[in-house]
Amino acid sequence: MRDMASTHTVHITGDPAADELLSTDPFALLLGMLLDQQFPMERAFIGPAKLKDRLGTLDPATLAEAEPEAFAALCAQPPAVHRFPGSMAARIQAVARVVSQEYAGDTTRLWNEAATGAELVKRIAALPGFGAQKAKIFAALLAKQCGVRPAGWEKAVGDYALEGYRSVADVVDEASLGKVREFKKAMKAAARASH
Repeated sequence: MRDMASTHTVHITGDPAADELLSTDPFALLLGMLLDQQFPMERAFIGPAKLKDRLGTLDPATLAEAEPEAFAALCAQPPAVHRFPGSMAARIQAVARVVSQEYAGDTTRLWNEAATGAELVKRIAALPGFGAQKAKIFAALLAKQCGVRPAGWEKAVGDYALEGYRSVADVVDEASLGKVREFKKAMKAAARASH
């Protein structure tokens, strides 16, 4: 079940068209995760749909080869793709270059060729704009919502594999989005209290 088109629809954004794109275009889902930083998660995951509407495509090679200033302007066009459209435009193009050059434009190779959960997390963490935590969350999202479950994925993603509402991997509707938001707020409060 590694072909995302054969799985159920991802419900993260509250926008049916944006969710459909995330469900059927692996690169869109990867970009949504990239944009999920210092920005409300549902708005981050709508970003790929905005880009596709403006460019007419989410082909990694096309995005990678776009003229950087023009691409940044496209990302900044209201409503902006991200709170920091300039820096995120550069990251989008960097990720598009990796997918285009290292995976021949096929985003699914990122996970289809990962033999283990640890390898999958390592591959994701190697992408521009992805760190260890974001890589674990994205691997958990792939496992929980897209059926991408290489051996040992639970150990590789740690607590993100658990039942509950810890991250975008657990968002399936508006109610779960609210629960994930509450969990994140509680974690931030706990971190502040411990300092």
